[in-house]
Amino acid sequence: MSDKIGVNKRIDAPTGTETVGHEWDGIEELNTPLPRWWLWTFYACIAWAAVYVVLYPAWPLIDKATAGTLGWSSRGDLAKEMSAADMARQGMVERIAVTDIEKLPASPEMMQAAVAGGAAAFKINCVQCHGAGAAGSPGYPNLNDDDWIWGGTLTEIEYTLNHGIRWTADDATRVNYMPAFEGMFQPAQVKALTGHVLSLSGKAKPNAAGAQMFSENCAACHGAAGEGQPEMGAPALNDAIWLFGGTEAEVTQQILKPRHGVMPAWKDRLDPVTIKMLAAYVHSRGGGQKAAPAQPETDVAGDVASTAKAENDG
Repeated sequence: MSDKIGVNKRIDAPTGTETVGHEWDGIEELNTPLPRWWLWTFYACIAWAAVYVVLYPAWPLIDKATAGTLGWSSRGDLAKEMSAADMARQGMVERIAVTDIEKLPASPEMMQAAVAGGAAAFKINCVQCHGAGAAGSPGYPNLNDDDWIWGGTLTEIEYTLNHGIRWTADDATRVNYMPAFEGMFQPAQVKALTGHVLSLSGKAKPNAAGAQMFSENCAACHGAAGEGQPEMGAPALNDAIWLFGGTEAEVTQQILKPRHGVMPAWKDRLDPVTIKMLAAYVHSRGGGQKAAPAQPETDVAGDVASTAKAENDG
């Protein structure tokens, strides 16, 4: 290799390009210039960067970055996008607000929007108790099944959301209390009653003593066959769904020392439209019930007039 760089520069005959003067065992490097297009692209990038740092936030300072002459910020951009999205949704929200909740399913577009809005509200306000998938946990109802303690129509769910369950701050809250039977029955009677309750869902064999006790002490609320009564908030006992557990020990505990959950009333925390959308979401989870068809109104005045006319004709 040459001891002095650049001493052996020469023009390469085949290409006509000057060498850089490096040589190693006869190997030389051509001093090929950069392509013109690459140079102009590089210069354009430098110019663009210079303009950018003037127009937009660029240089970090102690407590903030340089603002830029345009005054742009990512937070401001986000606020504009959110405002635009809110305006786009506002029309649908207003339609949902003025529509009776039981009529929402008649409009798939409105129902879909209500369910989507309810899902967002559910993730903020309800997952803490009912879980992210609304599957619940012991003491917190599963909202994915068709077992409804207080009824599963849209109207009933909306009422429950508005007024809560055993929420003492709301005079219209849903209230039911199962009495504690501890000390009222003998251990053998409790065992027989527990066995009968489990037999209603096929988890134990029926027994006459338990059936008699159930008929005398429990059927008034839970129904003769354990079908439950949503009007009273009495849960069904003839299915495989248990709020506080369905083992013999858990059922016995609920008979002797019943537990009662509490759900807050949301009418003072959420606006009516959000509650309506929450009800639509819960109803859509899989077990929502349809409202009973409205009874035709009787024309009392017409009936009276017809009766009077018939009497006069007679």
